Amino acid sequence: MNRRALLLSLGGLLAMGAAMGVGRFVYTPILPPMVEALGLTKAQAGFIASANFLGYLAGAILAALRLPGTRRSWLLASLAITAICLFGMGLSTGMSAFLGLRFVAGVASAFALIFSSALVIDRLAATGNGALSAIHFAGVGVGIAVSAATVALLLQAGAAWTMLWFASAALAAAAGLAVVRLVPPDERTGRAPPAPAELRLSADFVALLLAYGLFGFGYVITATFIVDMVRGTAALAHLEPYVWVLFGLSAVPSVALWTELGRRWGILRLFAVACLVEAAGVAASALWLHPASILISAVFVGGTFVGITALGLIATRSGDGDPRSRIALMTASFSFGQILGPAFAGYVYDATGSLAMPLLVAVAALTLAAVLSLVADGRRRALSPSR
Repeated sequence: MNRRALLLSLGGLLAMGAAMGVGRFVYTPILPPMVEALGLTKAQAGFIASANFLGYLAGAILAALRLPGTRRSWLLASLAITAICLFGMGLSTGMSAFLGLRFVAGVASAFALIFSSALVIDRLAATGNGALSAIHFAGVGVGIAVSAATVALLLQAGAAWTMLWFASAALAAAAGLAVVRLVPPDERTGRAPPAPAELRLSADFVALLLAYGLFGFGYVITATFIVDMVRGTAALAHLEPYVWVLFGLSAVPSVALWTELGRRWGILRLFAVACLVEAAGVAASALWLHPASILISAVFVGGTFVGITALGLIATRSGDGDPRSRIALMTASFSFGQILGPAFAGYVYDATGSLAMPLLVAVAALTLAAVLSLVADGRRRALSPSR
């Protein structure tokens, strides 16, 4: 049973790596050569990113519905669509195509996150191996690091931006094929699958929803533009092949670290601490464009954003029944923040020539998210029957 649980968690890792680490975040290291080759403005680059996040929101809403078929079938379909959209980006040159493909890829990534998390976390918990969920969430960092290293190597070899998308599609397709083997179909027990739990908009849940949306806004500006900032600053340009790899590598152990600390000291308390650490990382790149500050930003933001995502979903998974509806609503809140972030930052960048102001707004959003998570924690503790 432990071996099966480990293989299942590795399947979750690859699913998250393909759909999130590659499908969503490979845009960041590919963005600078795309901008140079196609003459895109920062606002256009931000709109392309926001289209992906808008699709992510649409996917979160759709995934909350009662859909036909199994969670596994939707997961596998979303991974296939992710690979197709990545390949299509390399065949396209117009804004309409970019916006459409990134929107569809966003829908697919939301489905992959929600269905893989609900499926893998439920199965691991049922076998007493819930701690292995950290491996599942670590897939985001693994996908970022592997795709970033692939992009860096191809750029050093002189590859065009189109080839970067084709290589990313190949990575996602290979991971998806492995998921087919590692995540088996549900065992036939004769019982109906659990229905999505009824949503109760309690005060603590609303506070957590707002905090999650602010977190989405707070991290995404750095996650979208950090490589572009490095390329556009002469003193930092030598860091371009490494900064996004470092960002991803910092994310890999972060889930295990933050969730373990959360089990000891409280999930929502650690959510607040992680938001403040991330705020410090965002502030570092906003206030001081220096190699040291950029590396601090990559480590602090990369080392918290997946951990905060996991802590938020773990905090959401309280209650009976299928957690899909609660995860979907949290993902929708997260998406609103992500949609606003790149478009806002790109517009301000084009108007002022600097990302300092949007990054400082992100710092404020993360600080407020920390406060709201502590409010949610206080409400839950006050209502706990053991207190």
